[in-house]
Parts: sequence; structure tokens; C-alpha cells
Amino acid sequence: MERGTFLARLLERLPDLEVYRAAELEARVHRHLPDLLEGLQAVYPEAEEVALRAAEVLGRNLAERPPDLQALDLRRIHTPDWFQKPEMCGYIAYTERFAGNLRGVAERIPYLKELGVRYLHLMPLLLPREGENDGGYAVADYRQVRPDLGTMDDLEALCTRLRQEGISLCLDLVLNHVAREHPWALAARRGDPRYRAYFYIYPDRTQPDAFERTLPEVFPDFAPGNFTWDDELEGWVWTTFNRWQWDVNWSNPEVFLEYLDLILWLANKGVEVFRLDAIAFTWKRLGTNCQNQPEVHALTQALRAAVRIGAPAVAFKAEAIVAPEDLIAYLGTGKHYGKVSELAYHNTLMVQIWSSLASRDTRLFTQALQRFPEKPPSTAWATYLRCHDDIGWAISDTDAAAVGLDGAAHRRFLADFYQGDFPGSFARGLPFQENPQTGDRRTSGMAASLAGLEAALESGNPRLVNLAIERLLLAHAVFIGYGEGIPLIYMGDELGLLNDYSYTEEPTHKDDNRWLHRPQMDWAKAERRHQEGTIEHRLFHGIKGLLEARARIPQMHAAFPTRPLWQANPHLLLLKREHPLGPLVQVYNFSEEEQPFPFEALRREGLVQPFDRITEAPAPAYLRPYERLWLIQRP
Repeated sequence: MERGTFLARLLERLPDLEVYRAAELEARVHRHLPDLLEGLQAVYPEAEEVALRAAEVLGRNLAERPPDLQALDLRRIHTPDWFQKPEMCGYIAYTERFAGNLRGVAERIPYLKELGVRYLHLMPLLLPREGENDGGYAVADYRQVRPDLGTMDDLEALCTRLRQEGISLCLDLVLNHVAREHPWALAARRGDPRYRAYFYIYPDRTQPDAFERTLPEVFPDFAPGNFTWDDELEGWVWTTFNRWQWDVNWSNPEVFLEYLDLILWLANKGVEVFRLDAIAFTWKRLGTNCQNQPEVHALTQALRAAVRIGAPAVAFKAEAIVAPEDLIAYLGTGKHYGKVSELAYHNTLMVQIWSSLASRDTRLFTQALQRFPEKPPSTAWATYLRCHDDIGWAISDTDAAAVGLDGAAHRRFLADFYQGDFPGSFARGLPFQENPQTGDRRTSGMAASLAGLEAALESGNPRLVNLAIERLLLAHAVFIGYGEGIPLIYMGDELGLLNDYSYTEEPTHKDDNRWLHRPQMDWAKAERRHQEGTIEHRLFHGIKGLLEARARIPQMHAAFPTRPLWQANPHLLLLKREHPLGPLVQVYNFSEEEQPFPFEALRREGLVQPFDRITEAPAPAYLRPYERLWLIQRP
């Protein structure tokens, strides 16, 4: 039966649909108001008054919510696992570097669909301050688009077009700070007491110095300290990231209401996922590092509950690059279990992929995943190999010691290896922000360059080129196959784009080598994806094949946990996913050498005749260099 026929017959019996919609809204309030109040009560003494004012914000924005988005709200309410499904796949890109502007992105939708993308994260595109702006994260106006990218009407049109093609748009929303030129900051600089209360402003160094005793520095090289003197304010303002990024004061309920209104307003334009940038820093407490405080999770629960009432189609993704024991709280623990963000970044998975590629040893990887906390089944990880930011070598000292390594020494090894300084390294990267106290260095570089493709092409050695391609496909298979979330492809990785050294020619980029891995999309290279035998063809279709395989495997649904398996061969990584249809065991060879297939380990997991769902063929007797297998019991 056609869905339209069934729906038409159903609607014949519903002449007064507005009554039904009112009842549906009442049900949303009944479900989510307790979570809203609980979150607010943990932060604000006047919680009920704040909730009533939130109701006014919700009502105003609901009245303006377009009918097609209200329909999407209903579909998402009845398909709450929409972002957990095996066919979900994301793509991360800078608008201007991918397609010039927002209209250009719309023209490139066929390319995204060809790859299998269902979720598009466009890097910061709301109006930033002029000049230095931290890659767009110093926002001067949340209600305007950068003029070179288009207008808010262009953004709304793009959201509509993407939605029609089954692609959800993710947008950055910076929660911790605004630009010094933001209207709130401008009003504060004029002396408006209401807006001065939106920021942390101190008349002298007494309080800043007290906080500084326990505060780390995010950018010690070019933004030391966490407070900046401002002549117009006649005070010290909190500036965690840069002197022109002012931290907002979430202990003021006016800030909560402002951000709720912004989220709902942008949701009404068609934004479906909000990447909550710098969320870990949003609550300050003397004597701590002012990250991951309990109030952060209470506030996010309150925001999420309110948005579930006003725009249920929307999902939150927490940008919290923190230790696993802190990270899990962004998906919800204790009384916040499953009530915070729907998504969070699995930073540990990314770091361990690169660690095992460098060492050819997966014991630390297995140990780290063994200790990694289990997420709520209604949530998902954002899994990835690269992103716009540097790689911080977040290796736990505890995990390292458990497998006979020194954590600090291993972090130094990884920084040296991916800088290309370690003997035998295949990588080409640059060091970023060395910490003089710990000696830790972060790393910049495109995935292909870090995985050896740049050096291999320079050598002209076909074997090294082949190994670099296989290394990249293995790395993608791990985070695509991990299965507890949405895999995110970083723009250009599907084609093997290399480091972009021209960033040094841009005055606003030359001092920030993260622009090394923010290249322009090379559409000439993209055309070569159609030419068999080219690097672009092998990578594009290799990654596309992994995504297609993932989409047809029910065990990849994000509600089911992934468990690492210990086995004897340190070059192999085995991951198991339990499922009512039977287990899925993934086998990855992290070395350049052929390895025997671990039949005994598979038999222990119930796979007597392992069958690979990537190639749709029985398991081989030996694993080729960097081979990857997703195995079930042979049908």
C-alpha cells in the first residue's frame, strides 16, 4: 500500500487537526518540563521564574516555526533513533573552502549524496569579528551570516534543500564566549549594567589572580593567561581563548534565555544539529580548572529539554575534548543519564587510531577502549579520524602503564612521529602549542599527510603509495565501523588531499598552523574519483564502500555497545558488537606485514565460519597489510 493512500484515509477521520496538534504540544510539555525544571533548579535560585520566561521564548518561536519543520518534529519524535541508524554518515567542511559560498554548497549536494552523506557540518559561518577570529569562533552576531558566504536567507534555502535530499545541517553554536564586537559586549563597553552582567568583569587582579592559580592556558603561545584588561570596561574581563573572545556568564539566567532564543531561531531556519562549541568551559568555579563542572550538565539538560518542547527535530552535539571519565557526562550520567547531548566526540578513538598506526601495536588501543565508559543507549558518539582542529595526544598515564608504557614518553613519541622527526616515520605534520610545563605538543596535518601519502608521493615509490592508501582505508574503517555513533568524514580525506602549506601566505592564518589541514577543495582531484586506478578513485570508492557496507549491517546501530577483545597478536585490533541478530566482530591489521587470521579468537566469540560483510566473502586465511574485516557467522 502507498504511504500517501494510507495517510489520506487517516486524515479523513481528523477534520480538526489543530486540536490534535495542541494535544501533541501538551504531551511534549508533560514529558520535558520536569527535566527543564530539574536542570534550572541546579543552577538558578529563581528557577521557576526562569522556566516561565523560557515558556515565553518557546511560544514566540513556536508561533514562527514553519509547517515543514513542524512535520519534521513529529517524524523525529516517532523516530528518536534517527541519528543512530547505520546509514547515518557525516561530512565536515568549511563553506568557502568546499564550495565558495552557501549557494555553492547547494550545487555540490550531488557529490555529498554520491558519497553517502546524511549529515553536513559546515564550519563556523555566522558573522565573526573582523581580523583575527579563531577560525570563526569569535562570533560578532549569531543572527547574521558572513557576507562572503551569503545571507541568512541563503542559509535557510540551503537547509531546505538539504532537508529535501535527506541531509541534516549541523552548525556551530559557541556557548562559552562571544567576540569583543558582539552587541552584548558593545553594550557592556558602553557601561550598560544589564550587559556588563553578561560577562565576568573584575575591577582589579584580586579575583583573576585567585582563578589563575588553577586555570590552564588553552593557547599558551599566542594567548597566555585567562583575563584581559579592557580600558572601556575599566576592568579585567575573562578571556579563556583570546583577548577578543569574552567568556559569557552562565550564572546569569539572562544568558540562558538568550541562547535558548538563538537556538530556536536558528532551528526555525532549518538547522537540525547544534555543535555546542567550548561547552566544557561554560561554568566557572574558584579552585578548579573551570572545566566539566556539574552545572554545565544541568544547564545543557535544561536547554535540551526546552528545545525538545519547541523544536524536537533538533539534536545537540557536545564539543568536549576531555578525558573519558569527564566526557561521558556530556551524554548524561546519574540523574542526567541520557538527558544532556545526543552526540559527543569520541576523541579517544581518534587518538588511538593514530597511536596504533605509529606503533603498529594495538594493546594500548584495546586497553583504552576496555576502560572507556559505556554511553546511554539513546545517544551516539561522533567518530572521526581528523577534524578542523589540532590533534592533542590524549594518552592516559593509567592506560599506558597497564600495557607497560610510560604515558609522557608515548605522547612525546607520537608528537615526534607525526612531526616526521622519529626514525622511520612516514608522517608529515607540524607541532602545535607546546606546553612548557608538561612538554606535550599537539599536531597539525591532513590525514593523508599524517598517514604517509605525502612522503610516499615525494619518494615516487609505488609500494609506499599503496601502503599509505591502505593505511587511510584501515583508519576510516575503524571509525566508520565502530558503530556507536555517526562517522564524520573530514573534507578532502575521501580524496587524499595533502597538507596545504600556503596558509603562511595569509596574514590572518600564518601564525596558526592548523590552517595546514584546512585546504581548499580540489575539484579537479575530485573528478579523478571516476578514473580507476587513481589515488582519488581508490580512496573515494573505498570509503564509499565502507559506508555502504555499514548501512546494510543492522549490528551497526548506535544503541548497541562495542567491546574490544584481547588476543595474542599485538598487530591486530578486534572489536565485538553484540546484537539480537548475532555478533559482529571487526578485525583490523595495523601493520605493513601479512598476519595470520585469528580463527581461535573468532571461535571463542561464536563465529565458526566468519563471513566478511565488507567484501561479502568468507574470511581469508591471512590478513593483508592494513586489512579490515567486519565479520558475522556465515549465513
